[in-house]
Amino acid sequence: MGRAPRLTVRLTAALAALLLAAAPPALAGDGGLGAMAAGGYRPLDVDPTPEGENTARIKDLVEFEGVRGNDLVGYGLVVGLDGTGDGIRNAPFTEEALANLLERLGVNVSGEQFRPRNVAAVLVTATLPPFARAGGRIDVTVSTIGDADSLLGGTLIMTPLNAPDGQIYAVAQGSVIAGGATAGGEAATVTQGVPTAGSIPAGARVEREVAFDFDDLPQMRLAVRDPDFTTAARIEAALLSALGTGSARMLDSGTVRLNLGALRGMSPAQAIARIENLPVAPAQKARVVVDHRSGTIVLGDDVRISRIAVSQGNLTLRISEQPLVVQPNPFSRQGDTVVVPRTDAEIIEEDGPQLAVVESAVTLAELVQGLNALGVSPRDMIDILQSIKAAGALHAEFVVK
Repeated sequence: MGRAPRLTVRLTAALAALLLAAAPPALAGDGGLGAMAAGGYRPLDVDPTPEGENTARIKDLVEFEGVRGNDLVGYGLVVGLDGTGDGIRNAPFTEEALANLLERLGVNVSGEQFRPRNVAAVLVTATLPPFARAGGRIDVTVSTIGDADSLLGGTLIMTPLNAPDGQIYAVAQGSVIAGGATAGGEAATVTQGVPTAGSIPAGARVEREVAFDFDDLPQMRLAVRDPDFTTAARIEAALLSALGTGSARMLDSGTVRLNLGALRGMSPAQAIARIENLPVAPAQKARVVVDHRSGTIVLGDDVRISRIAVSQGNLTLRISEQPLVVQPNPFSRQGDTVVVPRTDAEIIEEDGPQLAVVESAVTLAELVQGLNALGVSPRDMIDILQSIKAAGALHAEFVVK
C-alpha cells in the first residue's frame, strides 16, 4: 500500500514525457504557434519582382490611408447664353434663383414679369484634392438641371461649393467650356456631343482647408486596389527591403500596415515619397470579361482551359410574307376585295466548321488562335466561352457585363 503512490507518480511522469515527444511541431505559416503565442511575426520570404512578370509602382497599386479627395457640390446660374437657356415656365426654380441673385445685387424685381432665355440653372461639382490649401484652384464640372439646350458661351456666376458637412470649401466662377454643339432649324435639329454639360478648368478657388494632421500619424494602412494575398505579400516584402525590419506587416489580402513609428528620423511624407515608386509585380486572378452589348471580349494572360472539344453551328430562320389580294369579278355586284396572307417559313442550317479540339493548358494566344480558327464572330465567341465555363473547362473568373 505504501508503494502505490510512487508507481502512480512514475507512470504520470512517463506519460507526460511521451505526450511531449509526440506533440506536433509548431506551424511555420506565421512564425509557428510558439511564435504567435510570444507575439512574434515572421514575414513571408517572397520576391516582390519575380523574373518574367510585369511590374508596377506601389503608388499605382494601393491607396494611402488619409490621402484622399473630398467631393463638393453647389447650385448656381449660368448666364450669357444665346437663347438656349431654361424656359422659365418649365423651370420656375431658375426664375426664383435669378430674382434672389438680382436682389442681393440691389436690383428689385419683385412683381416684375421677365422671362429671359439666356439663363440656365446648373449643378456644379468638384473634388477637393488631398492637402489642398486656401487660395489654390481646382477644376469644376457644370451640368444643367432644367430644359436648357446648350451651355455654349455661358458664364457661371459665383457659386459656393459645399461638402457633406454643410461647410463651404470653395467658390466657383468663370466661363463654361461646353463639350458639344447643336444646330438646326424649324424642321430638324442636329446635336453632336453633350452641350448641356461643360467644365471650367481651375474654375474654383479653395476657401477652407480640411483639418488633417498627417505628420503625427503613428501608422498608415495601404489599401490594395485589387485585393490579392500574393500582391499584398510582395508589397510587404518591398517595404521591408526599403525601410527595414518591423516597418510593414500584411494584415489581409487588401491591407498592408506601415509602421511609421519604426522609421527613425523620417516623417510620414518622406516615408511615402521613398516607397511609392518601388516596383512590385502584381498578381491577378485569371479573368475573362465579356460585354454582350458591344461584343467585346477581354482575356487575361493567365486564362487556362482543360482539353475540350468545341463545335459551333449556324442556324438561320427565314420568314417571308407575300400577301395575295383577291378581288371579285369585274362588274360583279357581289363579293368583296380581301387579302389572303401567304407566309413562307424555313430553317436553314449552314455548313460550319467541324468539331475542334482545344488542348489542355493552352496559353492565351493559343486560345484566341483556336477560336479564330473556328471562323466565328465575337458574339458567337462569347457564347462559346460561356459554354466552356459551364462545362468546367475554363479556369478563370467569368465576368459578364
